[in-house]
Order: sequence, then structure tokens, then C-alpha cells
Amino acid sequence: MNRSEKLSYLIKNLLSENADYKNISVPDGAEERFRLFRSLVNVRAPKPLSEEFLGFQDEFLRETIAEKGIVDYKDLTPIKPRVYLWQGDITTLKCGAIVNAANSQMLGCFCPCHGCIDNAIHTFSGVQLRLECGKIMNAQGVEEPVGQAKITDAYNLPCEKVIHTVGPYVGGRLTEEHCEQLSSCYRECLKTAVQNGISSIAFCCISTGEFRFPNEKAAEIAVKTVRDYLQNEQNIEVIFNVFKDNDYEIYKRLLG
Repeated sequence: MNRSEKLSYLIKNLLSENADYKNISVPDGAEERFRLFRSLVNVRAPKPLSEEFLGFQDEFLRETIAEKGIVDYKDLTPIKPRVYLWQGDITTLKCGAIVNAANSQMLGCFCPCHGCIDNAIHTFSGVQLRLECGKIMNAQGVEEPVGQAKITDAYNLPCEKVIHTVGPYVGGRLTEEHCEQLSSCYRECLKTAVQNGISSIAFCCISTGEFRFPNEKAAEIAVKTVRDYLQNEQNIEVIFNVFKDNDYEIYKRLLG
């Protein structure tokens, strides 16, 4: 079965799960069909699927990620000892763990094809990630607090693990509490990585998107928190991952 046939199989099975989808037509174009697949995955509740489905899904996603181009962080040049700055798609990065900027539900983004990193990580890791997060949250019994961290498998991503953290939401004036909460996100992710024997971690720009934390201040907190942590911890390397040009320039200046 080629990639196109695998995608058709996945869409057919996802559509068959819900009677409300019976009138949805499958588009012909490859990009449109992938958007339909992604949308169906994004809105789907955390529940099991057949081993056959997971097998085809895993093959399809790994082939898709490979086509995008996998980047091994070890091929990058550090900007400082044990510190890297890389601009690119975090779902293609091969390292110990990547950090997901999650929401308090900790189940991934349910908005179809949304541009947030939470949506991308859950899409390309596969449906197993939401299922694992669902089990964690059911056992926890309450929403995930701001500034903490949880670790899961990465499934079809090239990294080994995903560390999820909920950053502060800045709805109005930026406060000291917001700043301390963001710093806590970085510290707890680093601690979680080290405790689980992970030797490299890639941070996205936590809270700077939908959560509206000012980019410059967020980067200052990220860099300072990581620098402070690395002074006492020698067993981990850190990649600052950015997607936008302005974030790259901010981090490049701060890292010197």
C-alpha cells in the first residue's frame, strides 16, 4: 500500500467512527485529503483504535515526517557550550525530548488544522499521544497546573519523548506571577528531562502564541532560566527552537 492508499484507508476509518460524518466527501487533492485527515484526528476524543489502523497510521506519519526532512540536533553548531539555536519545524527534530506548549486539558488542540505547536505535535505523533495524555489526566483528576511538566512517549516523532507544560496566559498586563510561572515551565521541563535520563531537550517559545506572553520578555526568561539551570547540571544540552524570524533574532541577540 502506497502513501496515498494509506491516507485513504485512514480517512475512511476515521469517517466511519461517527455517523455525523456520513455526508463528508473526500477531496481528490493530496493536500486537501491530508487536511481532512488532520482535522478528523484533531477533533477525535482520546479512545483506542485497531492495531491495523495504528500500523498504517504510523507508517504514513513516519513517511510524511521523513519527506519534510528530519534534522538531528547533533548536526547543528552550538551557539554556546551545550546550547543551540535552531529555526525550524520542531516535529522534524531528532533529539531526546521536545517541549509541547500544552493547554490545561493536556489533550492536545481540538481545533481542526490549527497553527499552534500543540496541534502539530499531536497530529504528527499520532492518535496514541492523546490517548496517553488522556490516561494521565484521568488519573490526575484535575486540570494541569501552570508551570508544571508531564512526560510522554513521542510515538512517530523523531524525538524520543515529549514533555508537556502549560504556560501562563497573559490576558492583560504582564505580572511578576506570569514571569515566575513561565520560568517554572522551563525549570520543570529540564528537571523532568534529567530525571528521565534525557540528554537533550528542545524548547519551543512557550506561551508566546495564543497565550500572548510578550516575545522579548519570554525569551529573556527562557535564556536566564536555562543558563541558571545549566550552571548546576552538566548532563543535558538545550536547543532553543524558534519558528518565526523575529524570535530567531531575539534569541540570537540574547545568546550573544
